[in-house]
Amino acid sequence: MPRVPPPAAPRVAVLGAGSWGSAFALVLADAGCRVALWARRPEVADEVRRLRTNTARLGDVRLPDAVEATADAAEALRGADLVVLAVPLQRLRAQLTAWRALLPAVPLVCLAKGVEAGTGLFGTEVVAEVTGAGPERVVAVSGPNLAAEVARRQPAATVAACTDGAVAARVAAACTSPAFRAETSRDVVGVDVAGAVKNVVALAVGIAEGAGHGANARAAVLTRGLGETTRLGLALGAEAATFAGLAGVGDLVATCGSPLSRNHRAGLALGRGASLEQALAAAGGTVEGVTSAPAVLRRAERAGVRLPLVEQVAAAVTAGAAPDGLAARLVGC
Repeated sequence: MPRVPPPAAPRVAVLGAGSWGSAFALVLADAGCRVALWARRPEVADEVRRLRTNTARLGDVRLPDAVEATADAAEALRGADLVVLAVPLQRLRAQLTAWRALLPAVPLVCLAKGVEAGTGLFGTEVVAEVTGAGPERVVAVSGPNLAAEVARRQPAATVAACTDGAVAARVAAACTSPAFRAETSRDVVGVDVAGAVKNVVALAVGIAEGAGHGANARAAVLTRGLGETTRLGLALGAEAATFAGLAGVGDLVATCGSPLSRNHRAGLALGRGASLEQALAAAGGTVEGVTSAPAVLRRAERAGVRLPLVEQVAAAVTAGAAPDGLAARLVGC
């Protein structure tokens, strides 16, 4: 009998060479995919091609040879079986608009977490609105996935969520490597809500810690934050079990407790009396919770849900500093 050749490794375009985009490209390559990594800056793509590193984002971590790099989005997308969108949420709409004519009719995987300022949309909703893709093609990937740990191949797990279970399974298989495990879910709304609100809660926990409060206070803020996340999710049609899983409490614990979390670092600085500008500088990168807090609050108001902890954080970032007594009020929300 003639030998049947093995199926070709899937080709995945990762659009965005930030910390998480680069780390996710590494995971995909470790899982056996051929990866085309798009970088906005040509010098980053050149560094990946020549040295196999992205030092500005991942330090001395070496990216696998299966990761190609380019500053040309059309080149990255050519022949892609999956497209991973790894740009910050507040830039996602503009980038998608620029790429719309280039995107193949394949699953679109959104890594961005948060709520878009102005529209109140979650990342997958922005993807669907701009591209016209149906829900069966839009996938949310979220979990306790601190990029620096993932890039060092420390064990981690995530959730791939899509209304089409077969598509969720396809994405999960594409990013399951020896050090990275992906579960599936059909609860896209729950995964989106959890990923957005956890950034706000991480700011709140950081504020309490920065003000000098101990483990009891941090645990109280985190628990109240989980409660608010769940209430909003249920009001929007999510499943309660999602918030007890990796995308819910798992991501919340990692983001609220790790010094690698930019949202937590910004909260620490605010709690110690820094201005918002100083806190953002101390975080050293995008702090999605700052933009998301007011947007989450507006989304909750439209859903008829009261979120006292999110209200307090939104007021602080809008004012540009944490007012006296905020940490204590967060504990009592």
